[in-house]
Amino acid sequence: MGTTTRQRTGTPATLVLERAGVPFTVHPYHHDTSAPSFGLEAARALGVVPTRVFKTLLAEVDDELVVAVVPVSGSLDLKSLARAASGKKAVMAATSQAERATGYVVGGISPFGQRRRLPTIVDESAYGYPTVFVSAGRRGLDVEITPADLVRLTGAKTATIGRTS
Repeated sequence: MGTTTRQRTGTPATLVLERAGVPFTVHPYHHDTSAPSFGLEAARALGVVPTRVFKTLLAEVDDELVVAVVPVSGSLDLKSLARAASGKKAVMAATSQAERATGYVVGGISPFGQRRRLPTIVDESAYGYPTVFVSAGRRGLDVEITPADLVRLTGAKTATIGRTS
């Protein structure tokens, strides 16, 4: 895994990673607009098991936005997220709210380079792999990064917040 160059793939997410000087690899793939699941589409296109590809979701925990990063093979457990964020109740954020807060479109929300830094919780299953894949800030573009760098650069906590399907 090496540091990428900006070429045509430069996004706020990849710029954050470049500035941090961490090793990462950019993985572009053809995005099919009819795909029912952005994350599963990425896993298939990249030839990676879905438990190693993570989606970035936004939820409101006690009326505060929180970023949740979970495997695309399952779903977000809202009760577990609320506990991990030291809150009482979590609900998914509206699409428009998630896009406004992050500066990204749904299906391309990256945990890196968001408009403002939000509390972030990464599912601890990420540590089961040497590297994981997350959105690089647009549909059809992922970055591969170590779980430790993902957690460190987002200031995340880790917890079991994913639910297998």
